[in-house]
Amino acid sequence: MTDTTPPDHAAPLAAPTERGAFARMLRRPLAVLGLALIVLIVGAAIAAPWLVSYPPDQQNFDGLTLEGAPMPPGGQWLMGTDLLGRDLFSRLLYGARTSLIIGIVANGIAVGLGTVVGLTAGWMRGWIGTVLMRFTDLMMAFPALLLAICLAAIFRPSLWIVALVIAMVNWVQTARVVYTETTALTERDFIAAERTLGASGARILWHHLLPHLWPTIIVWATLGISTTVLLEATLSYLGVGVQPPTPSWGNIIFENQTYFQSAPWLVFIPGAAILLLALAFNLVGDALREVLDPTQRGRR
Repeated sequence: MTDTTPPDHAAPLAAPTERGAFARMLRRPLAVLGLALIVLIVGAAIAAPWLVSYPPDQQNFDGLTLEGAPMPPGGQWLMGTDLLGRDLFSRLLYGARTSLIIGIVANGIAVGLGTVVGLTAGWMRGWIGTVLMRFTDLMMAFPALLLAICLAAIFRPSLWIVALVIAMVNWVQTARVVYTETTALTERDFIAAERTLGASGARILWHHLLPHLWPTIIVWATLGISTTVLLEATLSYLGVGVQPPTPSWGNIIFENQTYFQSAPWLVFIPGAAILLLALAFNLVGDALREVLDPTQRGRR
């Protein structure tokens, strides 16, 4: 009788696929471009004290023309100065710190809260799941920007308050996606088998549901940063976000919008920075979604 037992080295076939996820992403030119932009912006924000010649809130006497207008880019002012004679390059780098801190913190809170709500609703079902998801639907019915403006108007705007406000309006998308994934996974045969074998609910959650949800959570955590950065810039531009003199890309545009025609770099440069950061995280998020999607595995 022929022995059909597979050789020992044939068992762990899926491991190289998991270990090679990052390598597969690096083979995508757009993903590499996104990673390069993120590294460049994060590195510039961290090294800001050593890259700039002037503090971001310092009003320089030679930072304005004789007519009191902002200085154009060039010479000692790499990106020019703003309406108060402050170095725009310095404010841009320190504003990147603000956008990155709010983007990471707010999106981290939103993804964590959305994961807990969606996982609990999908696992518990019954009246608990119904209440949680109806509350999620209620929050989704409000326009995110309008709700964020209302919350920011109630609380005194600051760096951490703005991050918390943005998290409170951005968790619903993650909750809905995680809930859908969880309800689909609970109907799978391997979950039914674990229950039949007497596995506890905690074991099924930690050892079976969460590992299958991690790819979705990682993708949403990456894609959500771009949304958070854009929302923070919008709130700061409207005056209910990060307050001056703390630099933020949104309030830099707001402060200098009156010079849109005579000094367009004051608006275009921070606007381009917002666009590049959002684009970078979107490119990386899209690449992660394709790499971590189980339906894409084995096609190449």
